[in-house]
Amino acid sequence: MISAGDFRNGVTFEMDGNVVQIIEFQHVKPGKGAAFVRTKIRNVITGGVTEKTFNPNDKYPTAYIERKDMQYLYSDGDLYYFMDNETYENIPISSSILGSNFKFVKENMDCKILSYKGNVFGVEPPTFVELEVTKTEPGVRGDTATNVTKPAELETGAEIRVPIFINEGDKIRIDTRTGEYMERA
Repeated sequence: MISAGDFRNGVTFEMDGNVVQIIEFQHVKPGKGAAFVRTKIRNVITGGVTEKTFNPNDKYPTAYIERKDMQYLYSDGDLYYFMDNETYENIPISSSILGSNFKFVKENMDCKILSYKGNVFGVEPPTFVELEVTKTEPGVRGDTATNVTKPAELETGAEIRVPIFINEGDKIRIDTRTGEYMERA
Protein backbone atom coordinates (compact mmCIF):
# COMPACT_ATOMS: atom_id res chain seq x y z
CA MET A 1 0.00 0.00 0.00
CA ILE A 2 1.15 3.53 -0.74
CA SER A 3 -0.31 6.67 0.76
CA ALA A 4 -0.97 9.76 -1.37
CA GLY A 5 1.49 11.68 0.82
CA ASP A 6 4.28 9.40 -0.48
CA PHE A 7 3.53 9.93 -4.19
CA ARG A 8 6.56 10.54 -6.43
CA ASN A 9 6.99 10.74 -10.22
CA GLY A 10 6.86 7.29 -11.83
CA VAL A 11 5.01 5.54 -8.96
CA THR A 12 2.37 3.06 -10.18
CA PHE A 13 -0.68 2.04 -8.16
CA GLU A 14 -4.20 0.65 -8.56
CA MET A 15 -7.14 3.04 -8.39
CA ASP A 16 -10.77 2.19 -9.20
CA GLY A 17 -9.72 -1.05 -10.93
CA ASN A 18 -7.19 0.73 -13.19
CA VAL A 19 -3.41 0.85 -13.06
CA VAL A 20 -2.18 4.46 -13.03
CA GLN A 21 1.24 6.11 -12.96
CA ILE A 22 2.12 9.49 -11.46
CA ILE A 23 3.44 11.91 -14.13
CA GLU A 24 3.52 15.03 -11.93
CA PHE A 25 2.66 15.63 -8.30
CA GLN A 26 2.52 18.63 -6.00
CA HIS A 27 1.92 18.73 -2.24
CA VAL A 28 -0.28 21.75 -1.50
CA LYS A 29 -0.66 23.21 1.99
CA PRO A 30 -3.13 26.10 1.79
CA GLY A 31 -3.25 28.67 4.57
CA LYS A 32 -6.81 27.63 5.39
CA GLY A 33 -8.10 24.06 5.28
CA ALA A 34 -6.42 20.69 4.99
CA ALA A 35 -3.40 19.85 2.84
CA PHE A 36 -3.89 17.89 -0.39
CA VAL A 37 -1.86 16.33 -3.20
CA ARG A 38 -2.49 17.59 -6.75
CA THR A 39 -1.41 15.07 -9.39
CA LYS A 40 -1.37 14.39 -13.10
CA ILE A 41 -1.83 10.64 -13.61
CA ARG A 42 -1.69 8.40 -16.68
CA ASN A 43 -3.73 5.24 -17.10
CA VAL A 44 -0.98 2.73 -17.91
CA ILE A 45 -3.20 0.47 -20.03
CA THR A 46 -5.06 3.06 -22.15
CA GLY A 47 -2.54 5.93 -21.98
CA GLY A 48 -5.17 8.51 -20.95
CA VAL A 49 -3.94 11.40 -18.76
CA THR A 50 -6.09 13.06 -16.09
CA GLU A 51 -5.59 15.47 -13.22
CA LYS A 52 -6.78 14.45 -9.75
CA THR A 53 -6.41 15.66 -6.19
CA PHE A 54 -5.90 13.29 -3.27
CA ASN A 55 -6.10 13.54 0.49
CA PRO A 56 -2.54 12.79 1.77
CA ASN A 57 -3.95 10.04 4.02
CA ASP A 58 -5.59 8.07 1.16
CA LYS A 59 -4.00 4.64 0.65
CA TYR A 60 -3.81 2.64 -2.60
CA PRO A 61 -2.37 -0.79 -3.44
CA THR A 62 0.98 -0.61 -5.25
CA ALA A 63 0.99 -2.00 -8.81
CA TYR A 64 4.11 -3.74 -10.07
CA ILE A 65 4.71 -3.38 -13.81
CA GLU A 66 6.93 -6.10 -15.22
CA ARG A 67 9.45 -4.95 -17.86
CA LYS A 68 11.06 -7.82 -19.70
CA ASP A 69 13.64 -7.76 -22.51
CA MET A 70 12.43 -9.73 -25.52
CA GLN A 71 13.68 -10.05 -29.07
CA TYR A 72 11.38 -9.11 -31.96
CA LEU A 73 11.35 -12.03 -34.40
CA TYR A 74 8.80 -11.45 -37.18
CA SER A 75 5.26 -10.37 -37.99
CA ASP A 76 2.48 -12.53 -39.37
CA GLY A 77 -0.54 -10.48 -40.39
CA ASP A 78 -1.83 -8.64 -37.30
CA LEU A 79 0.44 -10.50 -34.85
CA TYR A 80 4.03 -9.66 -33.98
CA TYR A 81 6.14 -12.42 -32.42
CA PHE A 82 8.66 -11.80 -29.64
CA MET A 83 11.05 -14.30 -28.04
CA ASP A 84 11.82 -14.32 -24.31
CA ASN A 85 15.63 -14.07 -24.06
CA GLU A 86 15.72 -16.36 -20.99
CA THR A 87 13.20 -19.13 -21.75
CA TYR A 88 13.22 -18.86 -25.60
CA GLU A 89 9.42 -18.92 -25.53
CA ASN A 90 7.65 -17.13 -28.43
CA ILE A 91 4.87 -14.70 -27.52
CA PRO A 92 2.46 -13.23 -30.10
CA ILE A 93 1.43 -9.59 -29.51
CA SER A 94 -1.36 -7.81 -31.37
CA SER A 95 -0.47 -4.79 -33.50
CA SER A 96 -3.00 -2.69 -31.51
CA ILE A 97 -0.67 -2.87 -28.47
CA LEU A 98 2.38 -1.64 -30.39
CA GLY A 99 3.05 2.11 -30.28
CA SER A 100 3.61 4.38 -33.25
CA ASN A 101 7.37 4.33 -32.56
CA PHE A 102 7.48 0.56 -33.32
CA LYS A 103 7.92 1.46 -37.02
CA PHE A 104 11.65 1.92 -36.29
CA VAL A 105 12.14 -1.67 -35.06
CA LYS A 106 13.55 -4.28 -37.40
CA GLU A 107 13.77 -8.04 -36.89
CA ASN A 108 16.10 -9.36 -34.15
CA MET A 109 16.07 -6.09 -32.15
CA ASP A 110 15.51 -6.28 -28.39
CA CYS A 111 12.48 -4.44 -26.98
CA LYS A 112 11.02 -4.08 -23.50
CA ILE A 113 7.65 -5.83 -23.10
CA LEU A 114 5.47 -4.18 -20.42
CA SER A 115 2.96 -6.38 -18.60
CA TYR A 116 0.76 -6.20 -15.54
CA LYS A 117 -0.38 -9.46 -13.92
CA GLY A 118 0.63 -11.37 -17.07
CA ASN A 119 -1.32 -9.12 -19.48
CA VAL A 120 0.90 -7.36 -22.02
CA PHE A 121 -0.12 -3.72 -22.52
CA GLY A 122 2.88 -2.11 -24.17
CA VAL A 123 6.11 -2.52 -26.12
CA GLU A 124 9.02 -0.10 -25.70
CA PRO A 125 11.53 -0.16 -28.58
CA PRO A 126 15.19 0.71 -27.92
CA THR A 127 15.66 4.46 -27.36
CA PHE A 128 18.14 4.79 -30.24
CA VAL A 129 18.29 2.63 -33.37
CA GLU A 130 20.63 2.58 -36.37
CA LEU A 131 18.86 2.09 -39.69
CA GLU A 132 19.84 2.33 -43.35
CA VAL A 133 18.30 4.89 -45.69
CA THR A 134 16.76 2.99 -48.62
CA LYS A 135 15.21 5.83 -50.60
CA THR A 136 15.77 9.59 -50.66
CA GLU A 137 16.16 12.38 -53.20
CA PRO A 138 19.70 13.67 -53.82
CA GLY A 139 20.51 16.95 -52.05
CA VAL A 140 20.40 20.09 -54.20
CA ARG A 141 23.75 21.87 -54.30
CA GLY A 142 23.61 25.41 -52.98
CA ASP A 143 20.46 24.76 -50.92
CA THR A 144 22.24 25.40 -47.62
CA ALA A 145 19.94 27.52 -45.49
CA THR A 146 19.85 26.45 -41.86
CA ASN A 147 18.24 23.09 -41.06
CA VAL A 148 17.27 22.10 -44.61
CA THR A 149 15.71 18.62 -44.55
CA LYS A 150 14.27 16.18 -47.06
CA PRO A 151 12.10 13.05 -46.70
CA ALA A 152 13.83 9.68 -46.48
CA GLU A 153 12.52 6.12 -46.35
CA LEU A 154 14.27 3.70 -43.97
CA GLU A 155 14.81 -0.06 -44.25
CA THR A 156 11.82 -0.68 -41.95
CA GLY A 157 9.50 1.32 -44.24
CA ALA A 158 9.28 4.32 -41.88
CA GLU A 159 9.62 7.82 -43.31
CA ILE A 160 11.46 10.64 -41.52
CA ARG A 161 13.07 13.98 -42.37
CA VAL A 162 16.88 13.97 -42.73
CA PRO A 163 19.49 16.65 -43.56
CA ILE A 164 20.24 17.13 -47.27
CA PHE A 165 23.73 15.56 -47.04
CA ILE A 166 22.28 12.10 -46.23
CA ASN A 167 22.25 9.74 -49.25
CA GLU A 168 20.79 6.33 -50.03
CA GLY A 169 22.74 3.56 -48.30
CA ASP A 170 23.84 5.76 -45.37
CA LYS A 171 23.28 4.39 -41.88
CA ILE A 172 21.70 6.91 -39.52
CA ARG A 173 20.86 6.99 -35.81
CA ILE A 174 17.25 7.76 -34.83
CA ASP A 175 15.65 8.65 -31.49
CA THR A 176 12.55 6.39 -31.36
CA ARG A 177 10.84 8.57 -28.73
CA THR A 178 10.59 11.55 -31.11
CA GLY A 179 11.15 9.85 -34.48
CA GLU A 180 13.89 12.35 -35.34
CA TYR A 181 17.26 11.99 -37.08
CA MET A 182 20.14 12.22 -34.58
CA GLU A 183 23.38 11.63 -36.52
CA ARG A 184 25.17 9.44 -39.04
CA ALA A 185 26.10 6.02 -37.68
